[in-house]
Amino acid sequence: MTNPMTRRQFARHTGWFGAAVVLSVAGGEVVSHIADTRDSITAAATADTNTLRFVQVSDSHIGFTGPANTDVTASFTQAVDQVNSLGFRPDFVLHTGDLTHLSAPGQFDQVKQMMSGLRTDRVFTVPGEHDSVDDHGRAYRRAFAQATGGDGWYSFDTHGVHFIALVNTLSLEKLGHLGTEQIDFVRRDVAGLSSDTPIVVFSHIPLFAMYPQWGWSTDDALQVLNLLKRFSSVTALNGHVHQLFSRVEGNVTFHSATTTAYPLPGPGRAPAPTPQVLPARQLHTALGIRTVTYRQGTTALAITDQELA
Repeated sequence: MTNPMTRRQFARHTGWFGAAVVLSVAGGEVVSHIADTRDSITAAATADTNTLRFVQVSDSHIGFTGPANTDVTASFTQAVDQVNSLGFRPDFVLHTGDLTHLSAPGQFDQVKQMMSGLRTDRVFTVPGEHDSVDDHGRAYRRAFAQATGGDGWYSFDTHGVHFIALVNTLSLEKLGHLGTEQIDFVRRDVAGLSSDTPIVVFSHIPLFAMYPQWGWSTDDALQVLNLLKRFSSVTALNGHVHQLFSRVEGNVTFHSATTTAYPLPGPGRAPAPTPQVLPARQLHTALGIRTVTYRQGTTALAITDQELA
């Protein structure tokens, strides 16, 4: 992978961590600016019916216990309440994995019940590695993915956008892994699409080499990205890293989401990616949700990241 964000751009972006940051694609690059949250919500709320609006949440880790967050249920409840208070009804909500911490049936039941309180018509999920502890994701699929193919991958279309849900957490050595069967699914899935169809791919582990030393990459992602090269606009959303990060590579814009549970250190800033303890009053600034807006006839997805209120 080449052409990452410049050091200056990255410093500016991380300096806005926890603020509402709007990112859009212009000339093949991510353009970022600090947004007034109320203005962005008002704009989304008054959008016409051709506008797609959805929310991404990630890494709720229901069942986690530890000093980094002594009540992940409360913080995820807060995230649900914040989604319900956006001022508009999202078309759907994406959860990009690690719904639970130990993939116990009771944890899946709890997070499923909590997400049933979201004021939206649909909820889409992909599993994290914590959702497949010791069972290759079987409990996750029983709870959330009975109508999907293979190990839980699928696709859908709405508002002129094609969405692809990928599973890269079930065959972990160190890096994420997709596997031949899933890559073949993507090949067949996009074969009949026009090259001007906007594509959104979402997975748990990043599809770019964010920090392979910590497993923050997917070893065979390039095979999928090559299948998407002919499309003019591709957006890849992921969780796993518990922090905001953006990168442009060719026709693909990558956006890592923050968490509703606990922060992790920045790449290489600690011996390992272990939960970070922050002063209690600062924890909410490291947690948050993401709203995404797309208007048909454009090539840009506008992304707003908001810390928990």
